[in-house]
Parts: sequence; C-alpha cells; structure tokens
Amino acid sequence: MTGRSGKAAAGPRGRLLLVLALAVAVTAFTATVPLLRGFFDLRVYYGTVHTWVHHGGRIYDYRVPGTAYGFTYPPFAAVVMLPLAPLSRPTAIVASLLANLAALAVVLRLLAGDGWRRHGWYRWALCLCVLALFEPLRDTFSFGQVNLVLLALVLVDCRLLASGRGRWAGAGIGLAAAVKLTPALFIGLLLLVGRRRSAGIATAVAGAATAMAAWADPRASRFYWTEALWNTRRIGRLDYVSNQSLQGVLARLGEPDRVLWAMAVLLTLCVWARRSRGAVAAGDWTAAFALTGAAACLVSPITWVHHLVWLLPSFAVLMRAGRLRIAGVLYTVFCTSVVWLWYDDASGVDGFLGSNTYTWITLGLLLGLPTGQLRDDRPPLARSASTTAPAPSPDSPRTTAVPDQPESSSGVLDAAATTGAAAAAAVACGFARRASSEPTGSTRPAAEKPQSSSARASSYTVNPPPS
Repeated sequence: MTGRSGKAAAGPRGRLLLVLALAVAVTAFTATVPLLRGFFDLRVYYGTVHTWVHHGGRIYDYRVPGTAYGFTYPPFAAVVMLPLAPLSRPTAIVASLLANLAALAVVLRLLAGDGWRRHGWYRWALCLCVLALFEPLRDTFSFGQVNLVLLALVLVDCRLLASGRGRWAGAGIGLAAAVKLTPALFIGLLLLVGRRRSAGIATAVAGAATAMAAWADPRASRFYWTEALWNTRRIGRLDYVSNQSLQGVLARLGEPDRVLWAMAVLLTLCVWARRSRGAVAAGDWTAAFALTGAAACLVSPITWVHHLVWLLPSFAVLMRAGRLRIAGVLYTVFCTSVVWLWYDDASGVDGFLGSNTYTWITLGLLLGLPTGQLRDDRPPLARSASTTAPAPSPDSPRTTAVPDQPESSSGVLDAAATTGAAAAAAVACGFARRASSEPTGSTRPAAEKPQSSSARASSYTVNPPPS
C-alpha cells in the first residue's frame, strides 16, 4: 500500500516538475534566441491613437519615431483601438498581452470543443509550452499584433455554424474584416457554400463598422479607400523574407509581373473553392475555415510570418484526423525560424526553396488538408476515442463498434508534447533565427511617399509623449 501511495503521489509531482522545467526552458528560449520585436506594431497603434486623439493629427500621418512606418489598417481599426488613448505605454503593453492571452484561450477552447475539460491541466500545460515555440504565435505577442483576436472572432462563427446555431453567424467575420481586410475571404466562403444569411450579416456588420469610421474621420476614410489601400509598398518590401505569400515568392524571384501573380491567385482560389465546398458538404466546418485561412495567407499581397497564426486551425484538423507525424513535422518547422537563414540572400535553388518554406507548407495544407472527418458538426477535438456500441440483443450476435477516425481526440494534447520536444530539438540543432537589425518583419525600406495625404509627419512623431 505504501509503495502504491508513493507512486501515486510521485505521478502528479513528477508531472508538475516536468511542466515547470519545460516552462522554464521555453521561457529562456523565447527570451534569448528569437529576435524579440519590441512591441513594434503596438507602438504603431498606440502612437496613431495618441496622435489622433491628443494631438489633432491624422490617422495616416503618424510614423514611429526613427522609421517611416505608420498605420496601415482600415480606419475602423483605429476606432477599435481608441481605448489605448488614456493608457501609458507600459499599460498598453500589458493590455495587449492580456488581450492576446484571452484570444488564445478562446481559440483553444473553440478548437478543443465541448470535451476540453477532459484533457486536464497537464495536457493543457504541455500544449501551451508547445504553442509558445510556434513562431507566428510568439511574434504575434512580441509585436503586439491583432491577428489572434481576429482569428478568435472568426472561429466563433465557425462554432455557431458547426453546431447548427448559425442564425447570427457572420458577425464575428464582419468585425474582423472591418479591422483588417484578410478575413474578408471568409465572407466569400459563406457565399460559396450558400450561407447567404450569414454572409449578409457579415457584410452588414463590416459595412456598418466602416461607415462608423467614416463618420468619425471622413478624411482618413477617404484617403485609405481611394489611395492607401492600393499602395502595397507602404507596408514594406514585397521581397522581404518575412512575406510568406505567393506575391512574396514572386518578388524574391525578381518577377514583377502582376499578371503572373493574378493567375497564381486565381488558381489558388479555385483550389480553395473546390476543397472548401467539399468540406462543408461533409459537415466539416472547421476544415473549411482552416482551408480559408490558408488561402487568405497565400493570396494576400503581404503575409508576414506573424500573420500565419491563421494556420492554427489547420494543425487542429491534422491532429483530429490522426495525422500526428505530419502535424508534428510541419509544426516543428514553424518553430525553427528557418526562413530567416535566407534573410540576406534568397538567390539560387536553396534560396527559392528555403526562403519560402512557410509558403510551401501553407500551399501543402491547402492542397492536402484532410476534410470530412466529422459527420456530426462538432468541433475538431470533441470526438471521443471510441464509439459506443449498441447493446446486443438475443437475436443478433454481439458487435463491436469501430471508430471512424484513426486517432482519438484524447491523444491530441499528448501528441503536442512530442511535437514540442521535436521543435526544441530542431531549434537546438541550429535552426534558430538569425538576428536582424530590423525591429519588425514589415520595417524594411518604406514606400517612396509617406502613408498620408500630406508630405509631413505629425507633430507627435517629433515630440512623443512620455511613457
């Protein structure tokens, strides 16, 4: 009895020690090896709002001191970020971290489904350690970015549609599309599969939000929709290695032909439409949303590495379908920052293959992501390991139900531990990111003209308020 009690007590203690050790290792890695981004994008949001509210400046006049970079989102995004106005910079950083943590919790909850409690604290702790190694996710936190919040909004609609409670589905997509244009492709998904009501709600919400921003600042709205939107160079260099879109691949090849890019986008959208319709026809809304996230990353003119948090649902789908090795390998690659090995020179065959590694993975997910694994419209991790067999009757032999999936959801978070170990090993073998002098993936030489309707920067740029 004493020996059994000792083993039972050592189990939880050992798990706790393992989680603590792994958390310390992950923290040490993220604090020292990757290039931390210094909350650069949050500085853009914060400075823009303070310029607009406290200094009488224009939304698109502001530039981060010492750089030529300013606000690049639609005006409604600035309206959403107005709560930053009364905050100090340190408080704004804390608010950004809390918002992203809350968004991550929502994303994990939605992807895990109703059986999320079954996994227990140990598996969730391992999962969080693994997620901390994922480059797009850690860059999202380090930049102070908003993509994780937008992903949470979109996945809320996915859950509503998958659960049959889609009467008001579309509002989250509409809000996300009003903040940033990339999620607008999800409206296309709703139209594609005949969910006209949800598509109408999404469009109405996005339109109302955009109209509210136009009322708040007509001049900024006019400038954005007539000029800034069409000038992709204002965001940064298309050939910068952080741009993991189809446009980025062509730009690094030195191919400026927009016709070729348009053809690649059209072909990608055709594949997306075919596969997404098949997924929805099979009742697999999560796979359809995962495919749409991957397609949006490919067709967007600029997809910085931190934008690739839109691929998180794809990994959930892979694990749900029992493709744990594939998910582990691909996830490990995303933890290595391997594309930065070609930061200085992306020429040659190795440069073509290596500098676009994340693009190839995204394209592979679009082409090969398994769909139709769920028939009951439940979220991806909700299905249990076995199907309950009916009670045998005297007139029929006893039968055993066979699961219709090769892998149970209860093993997904255990697999995350293996993935994390592989990722840590790969990083330790020398694939960690090379240091860069640039503060952000988008801060390469800027557009030839300022992101403003005037040639001046705001007074805030010259005399920023104290933190």
